[in-house]
Amino acid sequence: MKAIKTLLFAVTAFLIFSCGEESSSGKNSSKPKAKGSIGEIVLAIDSTKWAGPLGDELRDIFEADLPGMIRSEAMFKVHRVDPRAMTRMLKMYTNLIYVTTFDDKRGGSQVINSQFSKESKEKAAADPSIYSLRMEDEYAQGQEVLYLFGNTEEELISNLRKNKDKLQNLFEVRERGRLGKALLARKNSAAQHEARLNLGIEIAPPVSYQIAKSEKSFLWLRQPTPNQNRPDISIFYFEQDYNNEEQTFPENILKLRDSVASQHIFGDPADPRSFMTSEKQIPPSFRNMVINDNFTVEIRGTWKTNNLSMGGTYLGYLMIDEKKGKLYYMEGFVFFPNEVHRDALREIQTILLNTNVSWTGSQGA
Repeated sequence: MKAIKTLLFAVTAFLIFSCGEESSSGKNSSKPKAKGSIGEIVLAIDSTKWAGPLGDELRDIFEADLPGMIRSEAMFKVHRVDPRAMTRMLKMYTNLIYVTTFDDKRGGSQVINSQFSKESKEKAAADPSIYSLRMEDEYAQGQEVLYLFGNTEEELISNLRKNKDKLQNLFEVRERGRLGKALLARKNSAAQHEARLNLGIEIAPPVSYQIAKSEKSFLWLRQPTPNQNRPDISIFYFEQDYNNEEQTFPENILKLRDSVASQHIFGDPADPRSFMTSEKQIPPSFRNMVINDNFTVEIRGTWKTNNLSMGGTYLGYLMIDEKKGKLYYMEGFVFFPNEVHRDALREIQTILLNTNVSWTGSQGA
């Protein structure tokens, strides 16, 4: 691989604010396609560094626990590899991270350091705020290669700590984009019609999701064929008038969620005696954000049925469209006993974040 030279002279190349952009070099057909499942990262770092404070910081970023879960589940599936053991096959992975410090003389770090020119190292030494470099399609098409580096370990740890959210967001946005290309390639037009007719919104339900219930201001979609390898995923949408800011308070979001669920979501769609409610023993997680200029609250938590026959995790968004004077609550929930829910929640997030509550098409279109 060519030494990293001129890229270091453009400081903006190290910033991660444009993490949602697609690579323009991915059209290079001479390179093989990258491999790796959604949410999977190969991380190359010297074993001693991985076992120390730097490894702890990296785990806190890329293996951070997802909030609101029944059990501990990491944000990404990380495979740590010694840089000296990076085979051609490993270099083909979709998400690849190299981590080093220029003062480290150990063999693993030296393999990575040799990829930087003398001028590059001098540039980094002159500006300690420079700590990362993105390179797309370096070994394969559709690949994200991220270099994380510092003059010393203490310096790199400090930069990682300051930029934790940006680093997580880089791969979260990228993985949702990858997933969305396949997941949303074919949509359920009947469900889209119901959402426009009954809620006045534009949704992006995959064709595999079928309508379980549809009525004015409410729509429930469900994967019809769950099995031991495929979770039972449902998504529902609800709409009501927006009157005041208190409707966005966490306690009121939970009340709204439980009210909608108890009225519409049953353990068995044909049996209203077993309905869904929020699990209070594991506090849900709330996060404020803005999506398409709409104030939004993200909620992650766990659910159960009132008769304790079922339970799982959920991810929801309360979104406000002030121009329309409407409040929208949309949620996906998972039933997948004793299995990992991370991938299902990423699928739910990909679908929900492709919702346009400010849709202005004609009702019933």
